[in-house]
Amino acid sequence: MTKKGGLYVLSLGGSMVVPPSGIDIKFLKAFTAMIHRRVEAGDRFVIVTGGGATARKYIEAGSRVTHIEPEDLDWLGIHATRMNAHLLRTILRDVAHPVVIKNPTVRPKWHKPVLIGAGWRPGRSTDHSATMLAKMLGAKTVVNISNVDYLYDADPKKVKTAKKVAEMSWKTYRKMVGNTWSPGLNLPFDPVASRVAQSAGLQVILVGAKNVANIEKIFKGEKYRGSVIL
Repeated sequence: MTKKGGLYVLSLGGSMVVPPSGIDIKFLKAFTAMIHRRVEAGDRFVIVTGGGATARKYIEAGSRVTHIEPEDLDWLGIHATRMNAHLLRTILRDVAHPVVIKNPTVRPKWHKPVLIGAGWRPGRSTDHSATMLAKMLGAKTVVNISNVDYLYDADPKKVKTAKKVAEMSWKTYRKMVGNTWSPGLNLPFDPVASRVAQSAGLQVILVGAKNVANIEKIFKGEKYRGSVIL
């Protein structure tokens, strides 16, 4: 269980920032208000944003016009993550480091309580960047915030009998998702990032974005609704 006054690394799903309907103002207001509350309580955050619907729309549009190499598809997604990150950094300007971090292999020098990160390079997701930063900075947990409230033992969209899993081992999870990353891949947590997290001894908390008060319970050290991979 995480403790008050700690350093928390968040992998914020881009679809929480920009779902298919457009930028989610309601979520951003609730989420950034929660971050401000936790900063006042002494917490620090590294928040890495995904590309969301913006990335998928660009990838889809480009692919419908012509054949695009996977590396270029990845770059479209990476730039979408950076746009979302700049939006979040602007909203959190009073508490956030003024530069969005793009390379998770370089130790950041930051003095404000919030550091915003985005996509790095082809073949690596923002889950991977969050995991690399957590490993580098000594955080023990990555909080993955997405439209998935719980981890399931199978894809609930395809398997009606899929069951919620409160806790799963990295061995079991990685057997489910494989080892390969591809642009626009939509899984609870990226396979490449999972390999890094397992080798670094990190745990990943999967929590839904709809209830920000539930997310905040993680930082308060209270019981929350979600799943853990460890």
